[in-house]
Amino acid sequence: AHRAGIRQARGGNGPINSGPHLEWVVYNGLVNNASTVSAHDLLKRYFGYDDFRPLQAEIVGAVMDGQDTVVLMPTGGGKSLCYQLPALALPGVTLVVSPLIALMKDQVDALKRNGVPAEFLNSAQPREEQVRVQREAFSGDLKLLYVAPERIVRPGFQQFLNSLEISLVAVDEAHCISEWGHEFRPDYRNLRVLRQLKQDTPFVALTATATAQVREDIEAQLDLRDPARFVASFDRPNLRYSVLPSEDRYDVLVGMLRDQPHGSAIVYRSSQRGTEALAADLVEDGIPAVAYHAGLSRETRAANQERFVRDEVRVIVGTVAFGMGIDKPDVRLVVHYEMPSSIERYYQESGRAGRDGLESECVLFYGRGERERHNYHLERMEPGPARDSAVAKLAAMNSYCHAPTCRRAVILRYFGDKPGQIPCGACDVCMGETFDATVIAQKVMSAVVRTGERFGASYVSQVLRGAKTRQTEERGHRDLSVYGIVDDFTDSGLRDVMSSLVSAGLLARSDGEYPTLSVTIKGREFLRNRERIDLPLFESMKSTRKVASRSAGKEEHDDYDAALFDELRSLRTRIAGESGVPPYIVFGDAPLREMARYYPQSEGSFLKINGVGRKKLEDFGPTFLEVIRDYAETNGLEDQILTMAESGQRSLVYTVEKKRQTHPRAYEKWSIEEEERLNHLHGEGLSIQEIAEQLGRQPGAVRSRLLRLGILQ
Repeated sequence: AHRAGIRQARGGNGPINSGPHLEWVVYNGLVNNASTVSAHDLLKRYFGYDDFRPLQAEIVGAVMDGQDTVVLMPTGGGKSLCYQLPALALPGVTLVVSPLIALMKDQVDALKRNGVPAEFLNSAQPREEQVRVQREAFSGDLKLLYVAPERIVRPGFQQFLNSLEISLVAVDEAHCISEWGHEFRPDYRNLRVLRQLKQDTPFVALTATATAQVREDIEAQLDLRDPARFVASFDRPNLRYSVLPSEDRYDVLVGMLRDQPHGSAIVYRSSQRGTEALAADLVEDGIPAVAYHAGLSRETRAANQERFVRDEVRVIVGTVAFGMGIDKPDVRLVVHYEMPSSIERYYQESGRAGRDGLESECVLFYGRGERERHNYHLERMEPGPARDSAVAKLAAMNSYCHAPTCRRAVILRYFGDKPGQIPCGACDVCMGETFDATVIAQKVMSAVVRTGERFGASYVSQVLRGAKTRQTEERGHRDLSVYGIVDDFTDSGLRDVMSSLVSAGLLARSDGEYPTLSVTIKGREFLRNRERIDLPLFESMKSTRKVASRSAGKEEHDDYDAALFDELRSLRTRIAGESGVPPYIVFGDAPLREMARYYPQSEGSFLKINGVGRKKLEDFGPTFLEVIRDYAETNGLEDQILTMAESGQRSLVYTVEKKRQTHPRAYEKWSIEEEERLNHLHGEGLSIQEIAEQLGRQPGAVRSRLLRLGILQ
């Protein structure tokens, strides 16, 4: 009966159409009482988007059809909308299980700002507040109710749930239910009770990081019945990945933060003491920062996170206690001061950068002692499957740090995803210096074979560099042809080469306390066929070698008016302060950039901006439009959205390729010669519009470049 009710809610008994014409009957008067409305209407009206992202429409269709569903989608891919949009159409309330109070509050604040009736229940609320929320849920005034997993087992709360019409249960951060996941939360096992209470209610489980083993465990623990499975690509094209040596890492970090004076940053540390020390050092150097770790009081943690999300401080230095599911979309830099214990953890933590789809940096500092630090903790684990899993995960993480090929590809292959274009153009390996490592690879692999494939990297290095030790003499290895044949690499450099060859699949490293090296089948084919290999030029090699290298620069994007963007950003901060919400709840960076790119000057044009729905148009439209109109009038700029509409274009340009159909030079890098001509034309007194016509550029790109060159103030 419950599933039939859901089918009635979407207006029929057949399978839902997951294409562009989804139509549902919407209850509770959110649009009109029991009216038929398309999914795209709801998407635009409440969330401000014209189109679904990849897989969203198909997932929403499965949920509306009453199917149990598993969603694996990267951070920033739009997982939340996959249950929030159906919640608007389904009768009753959607129950959302979420692991953190701060995450619940962020999501509820954002939903309310979009005009969606939502609330949360947690232990930090006063009793009268909890009573109010329960009353609204019971009376049908709420569409989404967020709760923590710990609350599910309380008998009083179970009675309350039985009194509600719950049409859907959404389990966010679902990897927490699996002991094979990287953030196992025993309280998530309580969700078995919820499944027993709501046997006929469909469940949707959502996560950004889960291997095949974890996905299977999620389905088993939640007792999902023939679930629809959706696995999106793990690729985050807007993120750039880099691994840097840990030497001088503080100075490098400070330089990166000063290079991005307006962007927020998260820095992860492995210890509570290190977290506080680093935050204090940054403050002393004039960079606003706060610490976050489990050893701080709940009030201090909450206050520090609140200052960060409200842009009162740019940097938060935290342990792994910080950030699971944090909704702040405009984090431009995530730094791991030490290597994390697994690729799952690194992927999720680094994925907190650039949730809005804009370019962001993910940097990991790696030093010689990283593996030893983790091994110290592994040695204290009880032997068994859990320890074996941790060892394998650490080995994969170590291989990532030494990857001789695209780092993005390493991450994607780890999760069973297929890499796209290689080189990716957005990681330090694909953009950085490399050298022809064919000869040194042949020497290393020959030494591994000739010493019997029974030794580790340190000993193989001793043999290659001709170390006069007791071990090399007693084992007769001084008589080998490979003894002493390397004099242009340090021990550290050779170990880096060997780790890279492991990552490339040419060498294999055994598990255990004393790992040994062996040559793989692929490695033997490499030797037999005399193939070539290029490896990254590690810092350990630069001081002793002069090699030919190649590098590529990152293309600069001059696709919005920087001066207008700064004005809109200041307006956003002021409105957020007056409203008592984080700035990104008003508007994220992405919609502000679109405003500064297209200069919307009417309500109709403003509503075309992605992220602007009816409620935000009503609340913020007049104020933002006033600023844009004044700026456009002062600088002689036209409403680009109106111009596009007059030419028959139906929606905004989302990609570089599409944008270049109307503006061939969009996103094109400025040459030195063009900058000189720009300066000359401006000196002759030409207007922005006239210069743009002369150069074949957009007015916003011209103004942005003049600002960056310091010609305009």
